[in-house]
Amino acid sequence: MSLELEKVSILRQGSTIFDPVNLVIKPGEITTIMGPSGCGKSTLLSAVSGSLDPVFTLKGSIRLYGRNMLTLPMEERNIGLLFQDDLLFPHMDIGKNLAFAIKEKVSRVQRKRRIDKALKTAGLEGFEKRDPSSLSGGQKARVSLLRSLLAEPAALLLDEPFSKLDQTLKVKIRPFVFTQIRRMNIPALLVTHDPMDCPEGGMILNLNKEEG
Repeated sequence: MSLELEKVSILRQGSTIFDPVNLVIKPGEITTIMGPSGCGKSTLLSAVSGSLDPVFTLKGSIRLYGRNMLTLPMEERNIGLLFQDDLLFPHMDIGKNLAFAIKEKVSRVQRKRRIDKALKTAGLEGFEKRDPSSLSGGQKARVSLLRSLLAEPAALLLDEPFSKLDQTLKVKIRPFVFTQIRRMNIPALLVTHDPMDCPEGGMILNLNKEEG
């Protein structure tokens, strides 16, 4: 069971923006899509998540655990997203930001337990009542990942998630992110232009923009 992209291509005004993509990403695996700015990396993630702009036309097949994603709206795909911006709600404390991701059917006690466990895992024990503005860049990055994972996604997409961190933080945050993905045992697709972002042993696909 995996995230599968078969002959996926995206067209704009009748022209394809990159060669067809074929990928099989198994649970716990992280595949990296690389390429220069403007080659369509983020557009490919939008196609997988279900948020592709109507100006584009999608061809090919995208399946998650055997289920056809192209027939489902974004909110029914159960695919998590992690961006370069933390996108934390400024009017909510850290605990409420994390609680927002947890399914409604979970009891208040279970919700609190999951949040406490997540914060402890990230080295942020006791941060539940902290304001997002009081956190460092690395702390915000960890909270953003926790929020994505607490939603229990079936797969995770990462769009240049480390690009706004300085080099020291990148060295700390990358391993944490990759470890959590493997612990959750879900397929993940990472797009970046920085070779240092690629997890060791993971598959790398270079996405080249077509000429003409």
